[in-house]
Amino acid sequence: MVVDALVDRWRVADQWREKFEALQIKTAVAGGDGQVIVVKPLTFMNLSGQAVSAIAGFYKIEPADVFVVTDDVALPLGRLRARSEGGAGGHNGLKSIIQSLATPAFPRMRVGVGRGDGQRDLADHVLGRFGADERDTVSAAVLRAADATEMFLSEGIGRVMNAFNAADKEDVAE
Repeated sequence: MVVDALVDRWRVADQWREKFEALQIKTAVAGGDGQVIVVKPLTFMNLSGQAVSAIAGFYKIEPADVFVVTDDVALPLGRLRARSEGGAGGHNGLKSIIQSLATPAFPRMRVGVGRGDGQRDLADHVLGRFGADERDTVSAAVLRAADATEMFLSEGIGRVMNAFNAADKEDVAE
């Protein structure tokens, strides 16, 4: 959803190309240096590292310049958490990327999706649609995550962590 928001914002949604088991768009972004490659792996989530490492290798992108956006059931719905590097935290997609890049040293942002209804299977929650009562929170989080991604491109992960991790803590405290 964050990637879709970005490509809509940048008016490049019609430029998707399939390569390395992923959909990708290579574009310049206003205010940024050089090209940006937006990627949606087409593999199962637990194999997403294959596409990420193939694209990073082909375009000679260092892990520190790969920005991964993922969902996170351990975070409350709508909460963002950015980090410059780290472990998988139980997320199989991050585990795959860490393994494929052979390093945990790449920036990432987790978007909280919560654990959902305790009566519902967690996999069904993650793969299903958000409820009507969750949609406004999710929409706002997607837009904030898109803003954070653009900030990463122009100002780096440190600025993203300061701006978005702190803002989310204040939002939760209110």
